[in-house]
Amino acid sequence: MTDATPDPHVLGTAFDEEALNGDGFMANRMAMEEKLGVLREVNEALREGGGDERQHAKGRLTARERLDDLLDPDAPFLEIGLHAGWGMYDEWGIPSANVVTGVGSVSGRRFMVIANDATIKAGAFVPMTAKKVLRAQRIAMENHLPLIYLVDSAGVFLPLQDEVFPDKDDFGKVFDYNARISALGIPQISAILGQCVAGGAYLPVICDHLIMTEGSGLYLAAAELAKAARLAGPDITNEEIGGAGVHAQISGTIDHRCGTDQEALAMIRDIASRMGPPAPSPFDRSDTVAPLYDPEELLGIMPADERQPYDSREILARILDGSVLHEVKPEFGRTLICGWGRIGGYSVGIVANQADTIRRDDAPWETGRVLYPESAIKGARFVMECNQMRIPLVFIHDVNGFIVGTDAEHAGIIRHGAKMVNAVANSVVPKISIIVGGSFGAGHYAMCGRAYRPRYIAAWPTARYSVMGGGQAAGVLVGLREAQIRRDGGEVTEGQHEALLEEIHERYAEQMDPVYGAARLWLDAVIPPQRTRDVIVQALEMAAHNPEIPPFRTGNLQV
Repeated sequence: MTDATPDPHVLGTAFDEEALNGDGFMANRMAMEEKLGVLREVNEALREGGGDERQHAKGRLTARERLDDLLDPDAPFLEIGLHAGWGMYDEWGIPSANVVTGVGSVSGRRFMVIANDATIKAGAFVPMTAKKVLRAQRIAMENHLPLIYLVDSAGVFLPLQDEVFPDKDDFGKVFDYNARISALGIPQISAILGQCVAGGAYLPVICDHLIMTEGSGLYLAAAELAKAARLAGPDITNEEIGGAGVHAQISGTIDHRCGTDQEALAMIRDIASRMGPPAPSPFDRSDTVAPLYDPEELLGIMPADERQPYDSREILARILDGSVLHEVKPEFGRTLICGWGRIGGYSVGIVANQADTIRRDDAPWETGRVLYPESAIKGARFVMECNQMRIPLVFIHDVNGFIVGTDAEHAGIIRHGAKMVNAVANSVVPKISIIVGGSFGAGHYAMCGRAYRPRYIAAWPTARYSVMGGGQAAGVLVGLREAQIRRDGGEVTEGQHEALLEEIHERYAEQMDPVYGAARLWLDAVIPPQRTRDVIVQALEMAAHNPEIPPFRTGNLQV
């Protein structure tokens, strides 16, 4: 191949100024920027937490100030679960589930960091706090990431204790994971920078290194409770029961006593600097090459009207190194794009829904965003190939689901769809999912939705997902509601029908919003489109920390 010969694997269109300033592109961009503006406002409110006045009055830093001191400057921080609990605890005012979690660099080593936010309800655990901490711990286990816990929590939030305390994936699971992470040989460092009481006291003590600051408390029962149980003298104080001096000199529970937050954080950095490097990555990585096209153009590529088709290769061209994708079976199962590329130098397998209509002269046209029997077969085969070749998978979702109808059923759509679901479920290489548009029904599963254990899953503000699209769901639910009214002897007027339809559609639309999903940790983050490439690179670097790839088996596949 000469220099003048175009690479057949290069994707994308170089938009000229006229195209970039055209009505369609600008309308899409304005709609996306409006969504991003709303997202920025939400994010800023969440990052403020409960303010800094009370913490500073105690001579302590806030959770995010602690992270600023702890993490390496200018190194990226991949925050996990910023939107956790959004809109779920308005009665109590508990933004971001009062804990900050994410992956960052400390003394040049990558860590999962979990920092209680004591500016909100003294850092006490609500249900989503436990779920968010558990998600962070699972990510650490999957990727063999060492952990740092910055502990400043009053334990369980008592008004919601029945939802926090007892179940298998509630508060107690945090300590179960804590112990299992230790058994896996993954280092854990904890610093008590405020309260650490009741059952929560076990977490830092299970860790490998335990630091505590003056004025902090570590005890199963505070002074008032101990006195009420007649297990302590009437004049005993919390400091005398479980202060830093007690645990440094008498109980021997802590390894280091520090005077301030800053001193404790410096101690963590020192400990981290002494750790050995991670094991070599099992994944291929070459030099990074930038895409040929500006990722900012992603803002105008995604249609403002979710029904409009577009060529998904234009998205891939602004994410992949050199905008290069070596497609597999490009002429077969064309509503699914599968192929090999690189992101940040990492070799990856791309599985992306094609949102454009597939026009053919010799067969019926195929609707974009839909998985047909051929695309399901192709997807299953490609996922298996990537597992055989030890190549991480990146899924780009904009899927309405699997094709339905008589012809599809006769063609075995369930059988072929099950192959893809089986392959994705049993995949052992890291999986990363980005939802850019719709992600509905079983299509969400086949494209590695939350239940299929992606190492990282994020969405654009344009994402929507549920068991079916909003219009179809609203029609079904209105029909059921009206049938119930008629069974009860009532009648439904046209006005009532329209009111019911609007009510259900609004509620369903709210539930399909990506921030609604991120609030419940169905997503790790909602991200701006132009950050997609950077986020995937961070997720791949995180995944590369684990050198172990178990054997790949799918079990029984119907042929």
